[in-house]
Amino acid sequence: MPGPKNPQYRYVGKNTTRKDARAIVTGSAVYTDDVQLGNTLYGKLLYGRTLKCPYPHARIVSIDISEAEKVPGVHAVLTKDNLKPPIDTWMLGLPPFRPVLAEVCQFVGDAVALVAAETPEQAEEACDLIKVEYEVLHPILTMEEAMDPSSEELYPQLIDMHHAVHEDHHNEIPKHFVGAGELFMTDLFRGDPDKAFEESAYIVEDEAEYMCLPSPMAAEPPGIVATCDANNHFEVWATSQGSHFLKMMCEYRMKPHADMDVTTVNVGGSFGNKQSMQTTLAYTMMLAAACKQPVKIMQTKEEQLLCHDLRLGSKIHVKVGMTKDGYVNAVKGHWYVDSGAVSDTHHVQLGVGLGEMQLALCKCQNWEMIGHMVVTNHDMTGSVRGFGGQELKASLLPTVMKLVEKADMDPVEFFAKNYCETGDTYLWREGSFVHARETDYKPALYETAEKFGWKDKWVGWGKPYKVEGTKAYGIGVAVHGNADVGEDNDECYVRLTRFGEAYVHASITEAGMGQRNNCLKMVAEVLNMDFDKVKCVDNSTKNTPWSFGLAGSRGTLTIASACVRAAEDAKRKLIDRASAVMHISAEELDTENGFVFQKGAPQNRVPWVAVIQPYGTTITGEGNWRCDYSHPNFCAFFADVEVDLETGLARLVDAAVGSDVGQNIDPATLEMQFHGGFGSAGTDTALNEEHIFDFNTGRFVTHNLIDYKWRTFNDFPPFATVIQEGQPNISRFKAVGFGEIAGSPGPSAIMMAISNAIGTHFDHYPATPDAILKAMGKVK
Repeated sequence: MPGPKNPQYRYVGKNTTRKDARAIVTGSAVYTDDVQLGNTLYGKLLYGRTLKCPYPHARIVSIDISEAEKVPGVHAVLTKDNLKPPIDTWMLGLPPFRPVLAEVCQFVGDAVALVAAETPEQAEEACDLIKVEYEVLHPILTMEEAMDPSSEELYPQLIDMHHAVHEDHHNEIPKHFVGAGELFMTDLFRGDPDKAFEESAYIVEDEAEYMCLPSPMAAEPPGIVATCDANNHFEVWATSQGSHFLKMMCEYRMKPHADMDVTTVNVGGSFGNKQSMQTTLAYTMMLAAACKQPVKIMQTKEEQLLCHDLRLGSKIHVKVGMTKDGYVNAVKGHWYVDSGAVSDTHHVQLGVGLGEMQLALCKCQNWEMIGHMVVTNHDMTGSVRGFGGQELKASLLPTVMKLVEKADMDPVEFFAKNYCETGDTYLWREGSFVHARETDYKPALYETAEKFGWKDKWVGWGKPYKVEGTKAYGIGVAVHGNADVGEDNDECYVRLTRFGEAYVHASITEAGMGQRNNCLKMVAEVLNMDFDKVKCVDNSTKNTPWSFGLAGSRGTLTIASACVRAAEDAKRKLIDRASAVMHISAEELDTENGFVFQKGAPQNRVPWVAVIQPYGTTITGEGNWRCDYSHPNFCAFFADVEVDLETGLARLVDAAVGSDVGQNIDPATLEMQFHGGFGSAGTDTALNEEHIFDFNTGRFVTHNLIDYKWRTFNDFPPFATVIQEGQPNISRFKAVGFGEIAGSPGPSAIMMAISNAIGTHFDHYPATPDAILKAMGKVK
């Protein structure tokens, strides 16, 4: 049963000044680019640069590096021809299937040569002096062309890999692949869809796509500093969200020689996009190995846009059935994802996307969705917030809404009926059944609808609720959820000192969301101590125990639970020791502000030093979390869109976003997460965020923040939030992570709003004026 409403806490549920706030705003916080390793210990820091291929598909015929090697200050120039152990066998992708420096370049920006020099200018000069002769090959730029049996196989080595690719899987990645300890669900089979279609009152079959390939573009570009000693042990400082995750992925791709430790300092935003950074990491470590000196590579903004992981491209061909009373009962089709030239997360993204699709349509017991991971000659794709679910739902939900329109059903009522609730079952990413517990988001959905004014504005499908001159106004709604809030495992140690301090050993990289501060608040709450006395140790694979890292909004439930359990364990040990010192039973004792006291006689108290000192210098508690996918989170997004019927310009004029977060840990931090759903490959992929691709040259032409369109603060629409606190018994503080999904339902909600404003179905991402005018029949 849910816990009590509005519990009284000392810190939880209240705004607390972030411990790192002053350092961040004054510029003293250390980021990866600030890491400078001095001469006395490591030798001079070198700066790495990458010579990039100018063609989307080309074979390297010859490379002349002789002039580049003569540039003063240059320490190494690496190409495919001069690699030595341990870096000569390193690979990219998941499964690892292509060399880091390959004979055939597969996208504009693919690495041809790596340079390390004493200054960035020297490295640039050396790159300019490298002479490369290319044989330009025919590029494959669309999934349709890639899967055509008559087209070239981009990676012939995939054909026999794990015996998974056959003739009918042209240019697809092997699906039945075990990596990082998991068998990922890349197809979804459940029940009998064909039989269910016979029982369906409404059926829609359609194709749809979400192919804007946006870049999350965190404020801080990806970067790595790496060292390599004589024993080929690497030390890495990274802009990654998770030190252990980065180590795991790197050692898997670059085995057998990638013994490494990773430190993560402050990260200037990530949006899920700096999780593994496979190419930047490989380039830097290879140069460090060659030079046996520290090397730093920090991407420029242009490189971040053009040569770093983009969101997957997504296309579906799907048939959906629904019963007369409004429940989806059958889904059958194919989901195609464009992985670009290489990706190291597409298997997991397929599994998570197929799982999240079930959450939205959780009453459906009949599925046949076959996933296809297709390689093409454009930039890499990878981890981006929304992680498979946003890609699939942005394609699927507009198609499902055609079904709801056929039934003339209010979409709010449709989502209330079909979204996951307690007792529902779904298959999650590795293909195991999960039973939802303590899951009821109807109240949050209905309250958000009320705050948005849904009932006043909803006038039916294909109808604007208001027309003023050339401006028509339509509304839309969509929902999203993710069970990865409970994904994977975590460990934490909490160490109590004689001075009344608590040191938290947990892998919590601060990437802007305030998660470290929130975890420390919960530890302070458990120990009932001064918040300033709770401290987090520096995050590295040497200092902190295992954690999957901050991904999938998991930190609030998983890492925090491990921290809380470690604090509880430390408190038990403290009380047990105090019982022996004070000669009072443990049941009668408690702790407050660095003292242990007798509950019935609080004046009878001793400081921690009196308890800890006789037995040693510290008390260490241990806590852990084991993955649990049974309590997904939820986000409802309501959109009010204005469309100029003459120009086709669409503008979001009002929005409301709601959820039940279980327990609000820090109101200011949570509000920031709600607002963060708009840009950075989120909601605004419906209106303006996209990479423009030139199919003649194989290049993205949106390579700066003028051409790549972002919403500015002045363009932020009126925005209402609904935050409920249902107190499910899933952890001590009953909190459910939220941040990642804030923008995920926005794109499909906006598509519905535009469709209603213009009176015809619309699902083109992004909603450019010409696409809207074309849908209205005003242009060809």
